[in-house]
Amino acid sequence: MKNFRLAVAVVGACISLASLAGTTAAQNPGAKDAKSAAAADAPVLPHDTHDGLTIQADPYTDHARAKQKFGGKADPLSVGILPVEVTMRNATDKPIRVDINTIQLEVRLRNGGRQDLDWISAEDVAALIAHPAGAGAPSRPRVPGLPIPSGDKKADKLAEILKPLTLDADTIAPMGAVHGFVYFNVSNDIGLADDATLYIPDAVLLPSKKALMFFEVPLGKPAQK
Repeated sequence: MKNFRLAVAVVGACISLASLAGTTAAQNPGAKDAKSAAAADAPVLPHDTHDGLTIQADPYTDHARAKQKFGGKADPLSVGILPVEVTMRNATDKPIRVDINTIQLEVRLRNGGRQDLDWISAEDVAALIAHPAGAGAPSRPRVPGLPIPSGDKKADKLAEILKPLTLDADTIAPMGAVHGFVYFNVSNDIGLADDATLYIPDAVLLPSKKALMFFEVPLGKPAQK
């Protein structure tokens, strides 16, 4: 009889714990969806999507954020260079090649005009950071994996910090993605980013080399969910 009463007591305790757990879950029905809710509330970055390719742009216009990303010594924003993090996602079953050398930033000038800016290499950005009062850095080809020492030890050290963060891949694998920074010399007028548009004119589907329509990403206008 004692064993029977003990078994009944154990079963009763288990039922009570199960009921308590169920009551707690009922009182907080959204707990299990907390991560989903947080993801849903996350800001949507500016992007353009068509032909199975999404190109997203994230301009770093905040000094604290840029310093955190690049460090105090290699921060492009500190010398008036706008860094834009570009992410390209391929949702097709074919590779897509984007000519990253033709990426431009279209800016609206204060006088009402427009200007298309080519992006500059990590080496050029490093030279401008190393010598902010010097002449403009010479333009160097953006050839992935090809180091071009400048003979300037200070600039070369900064370039070594920037190069791993820089966009240097031009082919996105099927269902894959690539990302990295491109840099635009906006002559310290970072506010130009508010009305600027990232322009990506040259993308092709491989192996057919079928050209895709150009991509335009307005930096100052986050995309709608």
